[in-house]
Amino acid sequence: MLMTLPTDDADFSARIRMLKASFVVTLRQQAGCDVRINARGEANIWQRRFWEHLIRDEQDYRNHLDYIHLNPVKHGLVARVQDWPFSSFHHYVRQGLLPIDWAGGADVGIEEAGE
Repeated sequence: MLMTLPTDDADFSARIRMLKASFVVTLRQQAGCDVRINARGEANIWQRRFWEHLIRDEQDYRNHLDYIHLNPVKHGLVARVQDWPFSSFHHYVRQGLLPIDWAGGADVGIEEAGE
């Protein structure tokens, strides 16, 4: 996730915590949804920690955005970036910033953003 905080607010942790909590509350209201909460009060759908990184420049932004768009392919959820319906990738395609066949389809290899 990429986000911009107000200039007087740098509390990424609080924002992530609020986002996760709000999402879990909404999700648990859905019929047939099995979201379990552990002893720490954490939902079974979230990774425990997150990695915070301040974007340095336009190239760093593009690298991280590419990483996010490629994640569903990297983790075997879809064969092509365009096949993941929940991605901001589709916004970039609609804006004419990326072609629909960006990154091809099979065997996409990308280094971890920031490495």
